[in-house]
Amino acid sequence: MSEIRNPILRGFCPDPCMIRTGEDYYIATSTFEWFPCVNLFHSRDLMHWEQIESPLREPGQMDLCGVPDSGGIWAPDLSWDGQYYYLLVTNVLTKKGRWYNTHNYMSRAASITGPWSKPIYLNSIGFDPSLLHDTDGKSYLVNMVNGFKGVLVQQIDRETGALLGERRKVYSGSGIGCTEGPRIYHFGDYYYLIVAEGGTGYAHCVTIARADNVFGPYETMPENPLLTSDRDDPDALQKCGHGSIVETQAGEWYLTHLCSRPDAASGCLLGRESALQRLEWHNGWPRLAGGGRFARTVWPAPAGLPAFAPAARPDRDDFDAPALAPGYAVPRAPLGAALSLTARPGWLRLTGQESLNSRHHVSLVARRQTEHEMTADTCVDFAPACPEQLAGLAYYYDAMNFYLLGKTCTEDGAAVLTLLRSDTGVIEEVCDPVPVPDGALELQLTTTPDGRGAQFRWRAGGGDWADIGPVCTTEILTDEHCRGFTGAHLGLYAHDMAGLHGYADFDWLAVCCRRPEKG
Repeated sequence: MSEIRNPILRGFCPDPCMIRTGEDYYIATSTFEWFPCVNLFHSRDLMHWEQIESPLREPGQMDLCGVPDSGGIWAPDLSWDGQYYYLLVTNVLTKKGRWYNTHNYMSRAASITGPWSKPIYLNSIGFDPSLLHDTDGKSYLVNMVNGFKGVLVQQIDRETGALLGERRKVYSGSGIGCTEGPRIYHFGDYYYLIVAEGGTGYAHCVTIARADNVFGPYETMPENPLLTSDRDDPDALQKCGHGSIVETQAGEWYLTHLCSRPDAASGCLLGRESALQRLEWHNGWPRLAGGGRFARTVWPAPAGLPAFAPAARPDRDDFDAPALAPGYAVPRAPLGAALSLTARPGWLRLTGQESLNSRHHVSLVARRQTEHEMTADTCVDFAPACPEQLAGLAYYYDAMNFYLLGKTCTEDGAAVLTLLRSDTGVIEEVCDPVPVPDGALELQLTTTPDGRGAQFRWRAGGGDWADIGPVCTTEILTDEHCRGFTGAHLGLYAHDMAGLHGYADFDWLAVCCRRPEKG
């Protein structure tokens, strides 16, 4: 591929923060209630990206247990001061009602691969904090204020995390509203403040302001915003906003930003993603190359960058490696002993914990859906001892919205396969349970080319596939229906609500997402 094709990070990769160190580019994105905290991606040519290990992947680095759906880790900020990488995150513990509880933390590492320091608490005044490492050696913490009350700047000791001197409000927003995601860059004679405005929906945008002093006053760019979405074009990238800027070693400028690919009839199944736009400078202001303010889906290949060919990730994982590859996630809490790749070599073993609608300890290992048309399948070997045990394939947005195709048993011990739907927390059977034989079962999910429908199937002993239930709507897994910030996931799941430590073994997980020829 000799061009940038947007989105560059596909399927639930929102709030991107991009930096460059030498020839290497890194993007950090939000994970919300998913663990590991923060998704991290690497590239050298801005066209091909690989997911690498999360900076916050160790138990005890961040406590997400009990956080609300679409709470947890919001809008990470990644920076580099010439010696250390810095990562700032917000852990959102409540996000409804009058008050948001938003706790901000900082970690650092000499290498992007770690080890990363234990997160240091900074403040709780608002979400989306970021760091500016200025040319005079000073660093500044940039905060939005809960309630969208403006942007604050305060000097910070980047070694200790101590906040120094006066905290000053430097910007109240451009007037569009919902000012968040602030970052300050010092380019030439000006400090440039980039904020997200308009709310993280269809009116989202990137606003630019500048000042000749870090503490302002900041002047909003004429003809603001820099970037927004063409809501009259259903094929255009939507929800564009929340940007960060980087200069390549060849002197080109790029903006990475949040976007989505919604279906006009049902909403955004894939969550919010990340895209890249080329910038040019005019009269001291950044503009989209070629003019306009709407995101493009294709850009020519960047100039002067080395070739980069990350290892291709196979669609099918046979669980032969000693650890799960980057890209897998679990809700809220690491699984610890509830997950094993060694108890039965070549299989992933999940010991059942709480049910899928719990916000605490859930045995779900998932991958994000990256395209609308998709097939996922697995083989599960599970012998339920009571109806309180279940294991199978989950199609999951959050704890309140999911489909679950799982093997369980009746009160008299007969094995059955059940298809469940949870819609805003109301859990119902999609169809009558189907009697199944003992032993391993293969489970499959296929979505329609437009992503609007999902058909579940099963088979035993390599026989013919049999449908279970009708084609199910995927609308219940969209951002709009769930009023959430994540996206659809495919996962392996087990619960044991009797607390008997029942387990299920999975021979593989295959997720094949079919990328369209255009876009």
